[in-house]
Amino acid sequence: MKKKQGLLFYFTTIVIFGGAMYWIVQKGNLLQKERLGSLNNETGNLSQPVDYFRLFTDSFHANLNQPLAILLLQIIVIVASARMMGYVFRKIGQPAVIGEIIAGIVLGPSILGLVLPSVNHFIFPVASLVNIQFLSQIGLILFMYVIGMELEVSAIRKQAFGAIIVSHTSIIFPFALGMGLAYFLYDQFAPANISFLAFSLFMGVAMSITAFPVLARILQEKDLTKTSLGTMAITSAAIGDLTAWFLLAAVIAIVKAGSSISILYSLGLTLLYVSVMFLVVKPLLHKLGTIYAHHEIKRKTVIAVIFMLLLLSSYATEVIGIHALFGAFLVGVIMPSSLNFRKIVTDKIEDVSIVLLLPLFFVFNGLRTQIGLLNEPHLWVICGWVVLVAVVGKFGGSAISARIVGQSWKDSLSIGVLMNTRGLMELIILNIGYDLGILSPEIFTMMVLMAIITTFMTGPALDLINWLMKENPVSGTNP
Repeated sequence: MKKKQGLLFYFTTIVIFGGAMYWIVQKGNLLQKERLGSLNNETGNLSQPVDYFRLFTDSFHANLNQPLAILLLQIIVIVASARMMGYVFRKIGQPAVIGEIIAGIVLGPSILGLVLPSVNHFIFPVASLVNIQFLSQIGLILFMYVIGMELEVSAIRKQAFGAIIVSHTSIIFPFALGMGLAYFLYDQFAPANISFLAFSLFMGVAMSITAFPVLARILQEKDLTKTSLGTMAITSAAIGDLTAWFLLAAVIAIVKAGSSISILYSLGLTLLYVSVMFLVVKPLLHKLGTIYAHHEIKRKTVIAVIFMLLLLSSYATEVIGIHALFGAFLVGVIMPSSLNFRKIVTDKIEDVSIVLLLPLFFVFNGLRTQIGLLNEPHLWVICGWVVLVAVVGKFGGSAISARIVGQSWKDSLSIGVLMNTRGLMELIILNIGYDLGILSPEIFTMMVLMAIITTFMTGPALDLINWLMKENPVSGTNP
């Protein structure tokens, strides 16, 4: 009975109020006709037939060019392309990040812009690129926070002596070679307003970086994480990246400061910021972790506090002049390991940053990479020298130092290959240099190609070392 009453009430309501709305619309149309008639009489214009299809097409075209519609289309194309290329490269034994970087270059002016320029301009109009840039920066901030959290300080302490020697040697070798290469490139390729000191220091840092996350995933895929080789490699990479980011912060401070006195102010603020993070914020986070462990506060409250700290730290370093990414990285480093929802936070952030936001960075990077600028043989020769210097410095410095601290030749060469992996971290640093005006488009393109080549060669080089230096099944030693 109640069901029938409900249906009767429902349909009666629709009929009555629907009829009322229809009557209101009809009356409103009469008002509209009277108004249009009076306007035509005043102006002497005759009403023209309305082209409804033209109105639809004009409206549809305007909707296609709305900023939100363009951004959503860009995200769809970028994420789909990145996932597809990442899958292809995983199938051939390469890290997915290589495929995602290649996807960015394919969608940029080097390939899509060359083959289908109208499609490239429709999907990536110049005015819309700022939206991709800002979203990608948010993705990088979240990603660098995760990278900081993945640094295990306890593991660094256990391998501290050997790892510090390997990591710092693997920095100083390519750093010095990078500065030497900058001497020969400065006159032709450095922007006019950039000093040699800034250019050479930045080239040194860019040559010195190791892709800690890519290296960790390669070790995991090859089941080397818990071996002595894997522990030494991951610890050396962690210390090296930590050192390299502090060096990068100093270089950025030097570039932005402009004068020697300003440099001192910038470096002083940087040291003050780092001291506050380690001496004040880190103990408070440990106390927060202890409180959370006893279920005295809710998870969402802790997550809100952590996200606010992440944003405040990124804001502080951006204002100081050493880039927001450094602030995000340092917050990750000081996170207490006792926070038992740490993995949950990491997984949530990785889902958003790696799947959705980081591909935007790859494509934005690809839109900046113009391989067509290397249109003369001597430019490709210079690009070859860039790659050679990068490989000799990073591989040589890591392998030699690993051998000196007691690693076998096979493990030493393997560590050299792993430390030579640059991947995403290199692209982050290169984009910072490009934004600061330190790198010209030609050098930026060469360095991007170097990052791709050195990352691509990691897997095959490890397989080659394992094939050439097979362990003796009886003694367990190299032949």
